[in-house]
Amino acid sequence: MSDIVNGLGRATAYGALGLVLLVLGIVLVDVLTPGKLGRQIWEQRNRNAALVLSSALLGVGGVVFTSIWTTYDDFGKGLVSTASFGLLGLVMMAVAFLVVDVLTPGRLGETLVDPEPHPAVWVTASCNLAVSAVISASIA
Repeated sequence: MSDIVNGLGRATAYGALGLVLLVLGIVLVDVLTPGKLGRQIWEQRNRNAALVLSSALLGVGGVVFTSIWTTYDDFGKGLVSTASFGLLGLVMMAVAFLVVDVLTPGRLGETLVDPEPHPAVWVTASCNLAVSAVISASIA
């Protein structure tokens, strides 16, 4: 019975940490794009903004999953590792966003919240997933 309680405690801690990292991912995308992200997606039904946010959340989730899956036997060390790699993933996705913005014409953030579908959204989403795959591979 104590194994179950211990497992539930660890799952709760990792779950809470994962939720915090996902919320940070939402905040990061909101900061990098003009306007209020929630309004863009839920009120204006902007598919571009939704795709970029979705890719960031999937990326963060992938990094957190890999970090937990390959976690250390020491629970505390595993939590710190997961938080560290999760934050690294967020920072690297932001850097990749800014690099793509510099290398492409126009303002990427404005393109991503344009109501008309734009191919730059797919490039940005793919970049988010690629960065998270690289971080995940470095963990494993």
